[in-house]
Amino acid sequence: MAGWPVMYPGFPKRAGALAETRAAGASAPAAGGEPRGTATARRNARKGASGASGAAAAALTLGALGIVFGDIGTSPLYAMSSIFAVHGVRPDVAGVDGMISLVIWTIVLVVSVKYVTFVMGADNRGEGGIMALVALVLGLRVKGRAGKAALVLLGIFGVALFFGDGTITPAISVIASVEGLGSAQPGLKSFVLPVTLTLLTVLFAGQRFGTQALGRLFGPFMAVWFAILAASGLAKVIGNPVILKALSPSYGLAFFLDHPLTGFLALGGIVLVVTGAEALYADLGQFDRPSVTRAWVVVVFPALIINYLGQGAMILRSPKVSTNLFFEMFPRWAQLPMVVVAVAAAMIASQAVISGAFSVARQAVQLGFLPRMRIVHKSGAEGQVYVPAVNRLLYIAVVGLVIGFGSAAALASAYGIAVTGTFATTTILFFVVVRVLWKKPLWIVLPGAAAFLVVDLAFFTANLTKVVSGGWFPLAVALVIFTLLSTWQRGRELVTAKRSAAEGLLRDFVEEIRSSDPPLRRVPGTAVFPTPGKKTTPLALRDNVSYNHVLHDSVVIVSVETATVPHVGRSEQIAVDDLGYEDDGIVYLTVRYGFQDDQNVPAALRQAAAEGLPVEIDVETATYFVSEITIVLGDDPGMRTWRKRLFLLLSRTSKSPVDFFGLPQRRIVTMGSYIEL
Repeated sequence: MAGWPVMYPGFPKRAGALAETRAAGASAPAAGGEPRGTATARRNARKGASGASGAAAAALTLGALGIVFGDIGTSPLYAMSSIFAVHGVRPDVAGVDGMISLVIWTIVLVVSVKYVTFVMGADNRGEGGIMALVALVLGLRVKGRAGKAALVLLGIFGVALFFGDGTITPAISVIASVEGLGSAQPGLKSFVLPVTLTLLTVLFAGQRFGTQALGRLFGPFMAVWFAILAASGLAKVIGNPVILKALSPSYGLAFFLDHPLTGFLALGGIVLVVTGAEALYADLGQFDRPSVTRAWVVVVFPALIINYLGQGAMILRSPKVSTNLFFEMFPRWAQLPMVVVAVAAAMIASQAVISGAFSVARQAVQLGFLPRMRIVHKSGAEGQVYVPAVNRLLYIAVVGLVIGFGSAAALASAYGIAVTGTFATTTILFFVVVRVLWKKPLWIVLPGAAAFLVVDLAFFTANLTKVVSGGWFPLAVALVIFTLLSTWQRGRELVTAKRSAAEGLLRDFVEEIRSSDPPLRRVPGTAVFPTPGKKTTPLALRDNVSYNHVLHDSVVIVSVETATVPHVGRSEQIAVDDLGYEDDGIVYLTVRYGFQDDQNVPAALRQAAAEGLPVEIDVETATYFVSEITIVLGDDPGMRTWRKRLFLLLSRTSKSPVDFFGLPQRRIVTMGSYIEL
């Protein structure tokens, strides 16, 4: 049998039901409102500042411009060129009016109506994004275990699609901006690929140093970028104001009626104008709903609409579409400087996607969907994390895409299928939350879900035509990620169940200790035993008593729970249980963290000691007893053999709990055991 040891004091346990959180003293998530109970002081202070000061609100709005809207803000670099040059729409009056109308109303319906008006209201204690929706679903009381499992798997698939989309955004944004070199100086076309690869290498290599300093510049720079978008578009609209009629949705509808097949296929290019919509929701944790909404309504939305109108006006005046349509909006003397500006905007957009991938990976680890991995927290930048493994894999995928496809036009053929799948997944999970958590009637939920899904699935099916020409790549990435997430989740459940059976009930073990004759020998000091849950006995504790026949004077059994909320307040973080006896020196601690909180067991013990415990403990000299479990292949029917092997491989990459929970390296005692899977 194959197997290897896994340092295993217990996978972080999910405090899955919202009822559990309420029982611990935290209030229910206020969907769309301010966080209550377990919300962090950081978020409360931020909300208070935005309400108390116009300057603070403006600063938040400016920050949102730099972090939230980079992806959607760089879509004008390639979206219109893709619609006309790649998807075969003729640049005549009917084609231009129809496409511009569809572009405008796609932005209105998908971003302004769906995300800004509705979906952003489904925040999980201030945190947004597909993983926050999954956490909300984990806490819902859904009828039927199979139904809830299906929703969780759907959410996992949405997360996988997010990573698939995340591989393309940096590639297409950066290469599209660099391709402006060919428009400004045709002799520089041969430098596009090496310059793009160099920029991407610098971008990913710089992740380890954090982006806090550069982050202060993102907002002001993106404000300038959107001003450029608006000014360049307005100049073209003034020169050919007839394009303004495309503001009417009737032109898009007329094009569909006259050219149904071409119109349907063109949706595969039109979706590029909203590929950053998910970021509005995902980045709620860094800002708040009012600041994101203000930035969208006041700056981003009008700038994008004006620029797309301007590009349409330019095509009407000169019906010849190139892959450098955006840069041709500027006079020749300004095109080279605009390449520099566009490259900077594309790097900012890519940074937002990469940071989002780090954040989602961290949430997946905390919620038990990924093995523990190295997560670096940048000092002085609250909430900013760096995940080396994710950074390396993203870099390899992005570089492979750039080399393999070679141009923004070719990459556009791969772009869209993953993000539209995420759109549909978000819609389904959102309306489950609306129905179950918000308790809205079916006559509201069903028509709303149907309306959004019609739009989402129309874009998704249109993008299915891209599978052969490149759309297979993000789907392949998503399939790999989904397999990893679902395999780890299922394997973790099986191993935890087997471990619980081997450990035996904790209450029974305490009774055995008290009734042992002769009494068990007690030795000085404090022993800490991490464990997955409260019902069973830590293997290391049982083995220490069985083999060494001793017990420390002070025994602390501690389990870590990850709640389905982003943060757990300090007052609600620790629960103490004397397990029925106050005189036996044994105490049980439950430490609760949110899925965005750092998990540090010694810090929790210090807090518990300061607040008072029924036993005397010395945290600074305590010894930590950790179980090292070797997982071996067995005949458990709960998983196929290939998935068991994959789970074993993932287990091998899992970060040691000694580091993950901040345990002191010099005071660790490891107890060995094994489990058949």
